[in-house]
Amino acid sequence: MSNHRAPRAALQPTRFAMPVVAMVAAALLAGCGKQGAAIDPEKSAELIQPVARIELKVVKVAPGSRTGEQIVKSVCAGCHDAGSLGAPKTGDAAAWAPRLALGHDGLTKSAIAGKNQMPPRGGLSDLTDTEVARAVAYLANKAGAKFTEPPVQQ
Repeated sequence: MSNHRAPRAALQPTRFAMPVVAMVAAALLAGCGKQGAAIDPEKSAELIQPVARIELKVVKVAPGSRTGEQIVKSVCAGCHDAGSLGAPKTGDAAAWAPRLALGHDGLTKSAIAGKNQMPPRGGLSDLTDTEVARAVAYLANKAGAKFTEPPVQQ
């Protein structure tokens, strides 16, 4: 019999402590979530401001006023810099040689109409014919051509 009473005696302090701990925890949690009256709303708003801000500004360029370099960097480079979808890489004279044999006008017509995987006007439908000619001249000159880029009218 004495073996059965020893474990019960050990449980007596636990039976008393558990309700006390629960009451103390409830009392501590009861104060959570209450806003202190001493906090200034303006100071609070100032303290939670973001660390940085990003502002995006859309710049509209009038069609016809873009240079060949601007067009190549913003549109053509996506495929021609990496040689994606069979596009000749920028500056690769061997890959551009058969294309350069068409001349500036032939290349420009191909770029306007689209060629193989390249969509018409490189996929940017608001490019004017003159802008396409500028981009063709710029890109072909990187591969060793000596084409004259049409001037930008101001």
